[in-house]
Amino acid sequence: MKTTTFITILIGALSFSLSAEDRLVIGAEGKRSVAIVDPSDGNKLLWQHNLNGPVHNLHLMPDLNLLTQDGWKNIIEVCLTEGVVWSYDAAKNNRTEANTPEKYEIHAIERLENGRTMIVESGSSRIIEVDTDGKLLKEIPLRVSSPNGHSDTRQVHKLGNGHYLVAHEADQVIKEYGPEGEVVWEFSIPLFGREPTKGHGPDSFGGKCFNAIKARNGNYLIATGNGHSVLEVNPAKEIVWKLEQDDLEDITLAWVTTLQELENGNLIIGNCHAGPDNPQIIEITRDKQVVWSFNDFENFGNALAVSLVVDGDTASAIRKKLSASN
Repeated sequence: MKTTTFITILIGALSFSLSAEDRLVIGAEGKRSVAIVDPSDGNKLLWQHNLNGPVHNLHLMPDLNLLTQDGWKNIIEVCLTEGVVWSYDAAKNNRTEANTPEKYEIHAIERLENGRTMIVESGSSRIIEVDTDGKLLKEIPLRVSSPNGHSDTRQVHKLGNGHYLVAHEADQVIKEYGPEGEVVWEFSIPLFGREPTKGHGPDSFGGKCFNAIKARNGNYLIATGNGHSVLEVNPAKEIVWKLEQDDLEDITLAWVTTLQELENGNLIIGNCHAGPDNPQIIEITRDKQVVWSFNDFENFGNALAVSLVVDGDTASAIRKKLSASN
């Protein structure tokens, strides 16, 4: 992914051989809060902001503010020391009768380098970009088979070339949209001959993709949600690498969610709804060796849908800011 997404601004800080003391975990959902914990100190809770609803997206920005959600229609920017410093209510802003279906939700947001905020609406099936006052600056329609207020999308990223990489959960397809909304690439999540089964845990199965990022080699890395896997797909739509449900020793993958690609080639993977005996976050090498894992049901429970792992200078800056405020 290009640096137009603030998740990937962190990647430079994630590329070193690090001691456990250099790492922090930021997570959202679980007990309906966004929190920062210290894995090197028994998952000590360093900071927490309570929320009124679930979250499917979370970004750490260069000033160390967090951009996240407070339920399915409200976006908030939270300062670690001052609380909420910006918000956007999708129920009130940029709504018309034509774009207000009976059910609509937000599952993807992003603060862009130009200061705009990208907001992706399910149900009304659109990507919009707004300024700091919430004024609508750009809108492109999403191409979905049938608008779904809860599942049109999960995570969405704006790429450095101005394209949008969208995980369409209900349609079970990844689409890359051009800057004007044209579909320039798409990949349907394969079921590999299996029948889908309902549920959220390890025994469920389907193609309800949660996330896709552009790898540095130009391929697409896809978290398949209840497909229990990560796929690497090249532009020709060939699967060139995959991590399956039981590939990792003593770990079972359930709803695979967030993805981070490190400069050393390692991947950090979110493992949601996997139960207390499995880690919620896993760092692996490309030969599928686990080099680090994280399990914290006390702070995050079984619904850690979105998380960020930060290391090095970024983690140190967060520690310093939190220490100064105490």
